[in-house]
Amino acid sequence: MAEQTLKITGGQPLHGEVCVQGAKNSALPMMAAAMLCKDACVLHNVPQLTDVWAASRILNSLGCSCVLRDGQAEIRTDGIHSFEIPDEDMRRMRSSIMFLGPILGRMGACTLTMPGGCELGPRPIDLHLDAMRKMGVHISEQGSRILCRAEGLHGARITLPFPSVGVSENVMMAAVLAKGETVLTNAAREPEIVDIANFLNQCGAQIHGAGESTICIQGVKGLHGTSYTVMADRIAAITWMCAAAATGGRITVSGVNPADLEAALAAMESAGCQLGISGNRIYLDAGRPLRAVRYLRTMPHPGFPTDGQAIMMAVLACAEGTSVIEETIFESRFMHVGELLRMGARIRISGHTAVVHGVSHLHGAELSAMDLRGGAALAVAAVGAQGETLLHGLHHIDRGYENFAETFNSLGGKVQRILF
Repeated sequence: MAEQTLKITGGQPLHGEVCVQGAKNSALPMMAAAMLCKDACVLHNVPQLTDVWAASRILNSLGCSCVLRDGQAEIRTDGIHSFEIPDEDMRRMRSSIMFLGPILGRMGACTLTMPGGCELGPRPIDLHLDAMRKMGVHISEQGSRILCRAEGLHGARITLPFPSVGVSENVMMAAVLAKGETVLTNAAREPEIVDIANFLNQCGAQIHGAGESTICIQGVKGLHGTSYTVMADRIAAITWMCAAAATGGRITVSGVNPADLEAALAAMESAGCQLGISGNRIYLDAGRPLRAVRYLRTMPHPGFPTDGQAIMMAVLACAEGTSVIEETIFESRFMHVGELLRMGARIRISGHTAVVHGVSHLHGAELSAMDLRGGAALAVAAVGAQGETLLHGLHHIDRGYENFAETFNSLGGKVQRILF
């Protein structure tokens, strides 16, 4: 059966400007949160991604109306009648667990199965379920189905063992209509958490402290609709800057909040890139030879994001010297390394640490993307490599990037979608 593949001819420095797409990791939970509102919500700057289409299908399967058009999502909830997320959609979309909180908040019940998506190792939903139990949800299993029921959600004091983004989102979304106050401690501090809280507050919620380690949510009786613009995708911004760095190019990314990217920008400066910041624009000049970054460790925000790890590794593969990268967030997040080795990279893995010995250049090869960010990393490596690369597994990349090939080409790259 034919599959879509990227044919990438490397070696051309990237130049130009990219207006960064809307944030996948804001748009998806925001679409789920919209089902808490009685009136219509219109979300702007929604990226055209397969994960967004999957979220739309879930909303429609529940009885909502979700229409995607021209970068907007219009969501109406007056027809909602179901509280069961179809197993096919749970398997297809790794972040489908984000519907748990909103469905419980709106319907008082939710039936789901285990989520699927990228194989990044175990991402257990136990933390989500434990948090819901503290808010009054009774949870049982029926075969592969997980049945969640609540007579009425109530506020609770919840302390997370790890600042999980997904659990923080689910608690906020379940708590906005719960009775009383919910205090979430050791909450995730990612900018997307702030974006979702701002959206919910604009709908009438009372959320305080988003972006800090403790978030307080005072339950309200109802939420109204609103019109809201999704923030820029900071991981997409990192991707395009890394692509420019890998090719020795010069690029401007616009529409971003540089404060959201401080750790990534620091890493790129350490690698020898020159940066300039003006308002919502970041200028990157990689005209000088790249140098190794002695130690890079993924951490919850404001640390270096795990989603940027593979992409940065693609840049450091050709940096002078030895870089050490430690992955502390997800298991199985080095699946791209084997494919980089096929391109001539010198990388050694020891547990959760990768030691990257920079080489003079990479060469084209036939590769397979194993996950979303690993696939993006291979594309970044390929545009900087000598010769031609065929990158399979494009469906992973389409989960998180809109107009992926077209954006490369707008910067002077040579990237083509083909049937293989």
